[in-house]
Amino acid sequence: MLSRRETLAGIGAAGLALNLGGRAGAQTAPEPQWNAGPDLPMRVQEIYPAVLDEVIYVAGGLSPNAGRGRIGVSDRVFSLAPDATSWRERPRLPVPLHHPNLVGLEGLVYAVGGFTAQTGGLWAMSEGVRVFDPQRNRWRNGPAMPQPYAETVAVAMNGRLHVVTGRRPAGLSNKAWSDHADTNAHIVLDPAAQIWTTAAPAPTARNSAAGAELNGRLHVVGGRTVSGGNTPVHEAYDPASDSWEMRAPLPEPEAGPRGAGGLACASVEGALYVFGGEWFDNSGGGVYAQVWRYDPQSDSWTGMGRMPTPRHGLGAVAVRNAIATIAGAAQPSGVETTAKLDWFTP
Repeated sequence: MLSRRETLAGIGAAGLALNLGGRAGAQTAPEPQWNAGPDLPMRVQEIYPAVLDEVIYVAGGLSPNAGRGRIGVSDRVFSLAPDATSWRERPRLPVPLHHPNLVGLEGLVYAVGGFTAQTGGLWAMSEGVRVFDPQRNRWRNGPAMPQPYAETVAVAMNGRLHVVTGRRPAGLSNKAWSDHADTNAHIVLDPAAQIWTTAAPAPTARNSAAGAELNGRLHVVGGRTVSGGNTPVHEAYDPASDSWEMRAPLPEPEAGPRGAGGLACASVEGALYVFGGEWFDNSGGGVYAQVWRYDPQSDSWTGMGRMPTPRHGLGAVAVRNAIATIAGAAQPSGVETTAKLDWFTP
């Protein structure tokens, strides 16, 4: 079912031709504190959780607890309130989705794009936007995107929902991994007007990147390309000038190629933190263990130790002064999918 991962396994970092410059050198810092939180009720990966009013939401994903095969597409939705010891089940998504981007904005949770199995394949990209209202405890349809996207970065800034990079259909077909192409598109939803507009496209087309808002800018980090494997590229968008600039790329890891696909990031206390991700090579690949901290003032990365359980396809969201790293898989592709939640406090 996960043939896309097998396809990538032979690609590895081939074709990566980037001028990484001299800014990427990483320092080291004392290791942060890790604490185990309540596990999700099911194992799941390829999620993009969100926070709304300090409540964490997880929806959809790929799970060995969904469907009838080795792994299937989930429609289940869970929330975790501050200081709660267990997750609460919420109404299910209108359709099973994996890789839907969740964003908390203006009292609602948006589930943007992702992949469905509705066209007979596991990798049909969706232009749909589903909106969850916590007060009414129900889903409704939101304004569809101009075209299908998945494995994007989606972030709320200044009362708008930004969706940038990811995958789009390469042609008329839209159901298999081979139907995909990378995009650098950047679209913005005004939730009041319910209208999508375009913004300055990202300099680099890629998918499976991670992103977060930091000091009024949208940072997009890492990811991979359909033909070139993992990339360490890091770019930041300034909504005031509708422009992008290159920032220091991800540092050299302990193992695997530079850059990461399927990683997660979140910002807290004026810094950006990056977790996990996976790579593929002729021997099967692996999962990145290191945690990186980005300082926007010095435009530099610092090593922050290792994750207790390295994972890819995980989610990371900031609540108060800590970051929840949620679910994912401890091995490349669909192997060792987990329900684990670990709290990271810098």
